[in-house]
Amino acid sequence: MTVKIDIFTKNLELTDRLNDYVVKKVEKLEKFLDEVDECRVDLSHVKTARNANDRHVAQLTLRGKGFILRSEERSDSIFSAVDAALDKMRRQIRRYKGKRDRGRGDGQTIAEAIDVAYPVETEIEEEPQIVRRKRFPLVPMNELEAVEQMKLLGHENFFVFYNANTSEFNVLYKRRDDTYGIIIPEIG
Repeated sequence: MTVKIDIFTKNLELTDRLNDYVVKKVEKLEKFLDEVDECRVDLSHVKTARNANDRHVAQLTLRGKGFILRSEERSDSIFSAVDAALDKMRRQIRRYKGKRDRGRGDGQTIAEAIDVAYPVETEIEEEPQIVRRKRFPLVPMNELEAVEQMKLLGHENFFVFYNANTSEFNVLYKRRDDTYGIIIPEIG
């Protein structure tokens, strides 16, 4: 894979064998999806898991232009958790490619489409304190594609997207009755 693979561990030692195993397996994803810009693999051992079969966790995140795909699996060994996460990622890639191939805009990021700079406040003195800021490109999509992308990412509560049909920013959220709602912000 031409993209750099970042491997992070928590409560787990990254041995050469484990590192080679993960890199070898993740590089095989290139034949499924070649426009990946960034690949992150998080491996951890959770000592307090109720079930011994859920103690090793492998999380895989792929980022590219207009998409973020994430899979997480748990198992009794880190190697089987990595294999399960890769299998899940392959299924998500197939689903993503199928949705994309059916036609979904011109692939232009929201930054390229709008090209407007908004000032970011840097001085915040009141509580609560903002400790992290994220930037990510938005690709115009319709509401059904936003629901699908929300599921692919594993987001449970909300998803921000640029609605291609209305040319507005929208917030998709999951309701308590397992239906979805859309928030359409208006400047007042």
